[in-house]
Amino acid sequence: MHRHHTTGIRWTRALCAASLVFAIAPAWALPPSETLTAQATVKTAGGATASAPVTVVVDRFATDADRAALKAALARGGTAAARAWLARRGDAGTVQVGARRTAIKFASRLTTAAGHLITVVTAEPIVFLGAGLPDAKPRAGYDLGFATLEVAASGPGVGELLAATKIRFDEQGAIATEDYSGVSMQLSNVVRK
Repeated sequence: MHRHHTTGIRWTRALCAASLVFAIAPAWALPPSETLTAQATVKTAGGATASAPVTVVVDRFATDADRAALKAALARGGTAAARAWLARRGDAGTVQVGARRTAIKFASRLTTAAGHLITVVTAEPIVFLGAGLPDAKPRAGYDLGFATLEVAASGPGVGELLAATKIRFDEQGAIATEDYSGVSMQLSNVVRK
């Protein structure tokens, strides 16, 4: 299943509105690092539902040069090349789902009219979800974990976590995904700690 992140209608509206708002409203200060909590809920095709707490800790956000390097790796060799590039990088934080913790290798933050959008990528799957089992067998090429979290200026936000995915940049330069099972974890109650 293909998903486009940051270029959907909702994101486009938010980005357009953000460009207008920033011209007339003072920006709220963003910390150099972030700790976010959320609740992940997943419903499989078989009807099984599960939920788990999620904690995302970002110690370091990517630079424009980091984003360009990731884009170049994807252009060179797709997800495999991106994974190799990510694996060589130092950890930028962690994403924890339940008791399982995975190192974040790339994290970006985009200011929006409603707050900001954080995108994180791991150099390994967070977990393989399939057939309702969290320990489902890996499939070749689905080597990364990916999450987007909307952090609202006031109140809780929402997000999505793809535990095992392929990534690419689309024609507009936004990250697009193809996840392992067609099952994503929906994140609710995203709040900064």
